[in-house]
Amino acid sequence: MSEIADTVAEAVEQAEQSSASRLNTVVATLVALLATALALGNVKDGNIVQAMQQAQANRVDAWAYYQAKSTKGHLAESILDQVQLQKELNPGASPEARAFLERKTAFYQAEIAKYEKQKEEIRKQAEGYEKEYDRLNTHDDQFDMSEAGLSLAIALLGISALTRKWALVWVAVAFAAFGVLMEVSGFLGWALHPDLLAKWLS
Repeated sequence: MSEIADTVAEAVEQAEQSSASRLNTVVATLVALLATALALGNVKDGNIVQAMQQAQANRVDAWAYYQAKSTKGHLAESILDQVQLQKELNPGASPEARAFLERKTAFYQAEIAKYEKQKEEIRKQAEGYEKEYDRLNTHDDQFDMSEAGLSLAIALLGISALTRKWALVWVAVAFAAFGVLMEVSGFLGWALHPDLLAKWLS
């Protein structure tokens, strides 16, 4: 009878070791794969952050340039007002003086039109930089969420290896799937963006 009990105990121990060995193999493989994905995502996210900084700098520069053109335009408008006032206050001015004021009027009207056209072009550039920043920010959020999902998955896999709980492995796989989905979306430029989660994490 004791031989049967010993045999059963030995079989149970081997089954437990075999199950633990399978669990450790699965955990080790998943951790290696997820760490690789995490590293690749961090490299891409770093490049996106640099591009965002450049787009932000370009946007600021463009709006500053727009403001400078606005200031020049206002100055030209003020001078034009003064020239026209001179024409009204001196109705009996000599023909040479009137011709001079007419030339100045035409010059400043052209300057105002030029600045308005330049402002419109600069405004479109600045708005383009803003759109580029927003587009890049969406992908930055995707990689941030990917990093969170993959990091949680790796932590849960570590705990599952210690506790030998397969249930934790499946929870880790769920977080990993979310992280991989966000990373793939970022790499492929998909517009997948969980806004509620992004707002909560912001």
